[in-house]
Amino acid sequence: MAMGQNRHNKGIALIVTLTIITLLVTISLELNRQVRGAVTDSAAFRDRATLRHMIHSGVAMAETILTRDKQDTQVDSIQEDWANPEKIETYLSHLAFDKGNLSIRISDELSRIQVNALVTYPRGRNFNEIQQKLWYRFITLMLSQQEESEETFFNEPIEPAAIINPVKDWLDSEDDDAISGLNGAEDDYYRDLDPPYACRNGPIRHINELLRIKNISPELFYSAEAAMTGISQYMTVYGMEAGDNGFTYPGKVNINTAEAPVIAGILPAGREFLAPEIVAYREEKEGDEYIHELTGPNWYQQVPGCSDLEIESDLITTQSDIFRIECMGEFNDITMAAQVIVKREKESESGRWVCRQLSWHFL
Repeated sequence: MAMGQNRHNKGIALIVTLTIITLLVTISLELNRQVRGAVTDSAAFRDRATLRHMIHSGVAMAETILTRDKQDTQVDSIQEDWANPEKIETYLSHLAFDKGNLSIRISDELSRIQVNALVTYPRGRNFNEIQQKLWYRFITLMLSQQEESEETFFNEPIEPAAIINPVKDWLDSEDDDAISGLNGAEDDYYRDLDPPYACRNGPIRHINELLRIKNISPELFYSAEAAMTGISQYMTVYGMEAGDNGFTYPGKVNINTAEAPVIAGILPAGREFLAPEIVAYREEKEGDEYIHELTGPNWYQQVPGCSDLEIESDLITTQSDIFRIECMGEFNDITMAAQVIVKREKESESGRWVCRQLSWHFL
């Protein structure tokens, strides 16, 4: 009887021992998993922090290029170092990173249409008629490109005014009772949506805000086809300047840097077809050197077929101090990108040109 009881006790002890060993092994495996996870998270955090430093360094380098350019030239064009991908790569080679890659693209923000210039500020109630015509030509072009594609984005043709009038109503202030045309939209229209929201009645703060405006679809804004580009790529909310009674948006486009669809918008009606010719003239080279200077305000008249062309002086400029810096970094299979808008300004005390950051977005 005693021997049987002893064997029974030994069996229980073995079971308890095995249970304890199993629990210890399970706990050890879980602790090991958590430690490995913590190490992985720590490494990822370290890599992201490294990427942020890399991107900050790239942006600082881009700002240096832009301020140096301001000291050297009086005009801004696609012929300068900041617009040359190969020159940018050369500058980047001087940034010593043990690992990872960095790429930078700088573009002129005033190569784009200033959305807020569609109305006259500071009061901001009426159309800026010159800009209204620019919008009409530009939107007409963008809509015609969509209509020519295999798949149309609209159930029925849409007129440029159906885009322009709602944008004007979104921008204008103290004018909620006056809808522009038959297809405008003021606060009552947006309050009846689901979900409802208020009309801005002031300058647009971010380009994506256009998507909240009547008749501006995601297809028109972004473009659903790889071969086409939506209107968002050709527009900007920046360009505000001090005015006599507050602020204003001049709305001038830099003809030295604007892309063909924007140039088509600033050309007189019926001459839009000359936009590609103007772009080609700017880019023409002999070897590695550009052939044509883009310094005079009417240099475009030297382009074949443009000798009698006259663009309204209130629509164009050859200078800009607002730029978009797009910086993308890669480190240990982690990627990060940032878009920074900067404005070149001269310091009052030192007289040096510096870049003031207007916005910074990690993408």
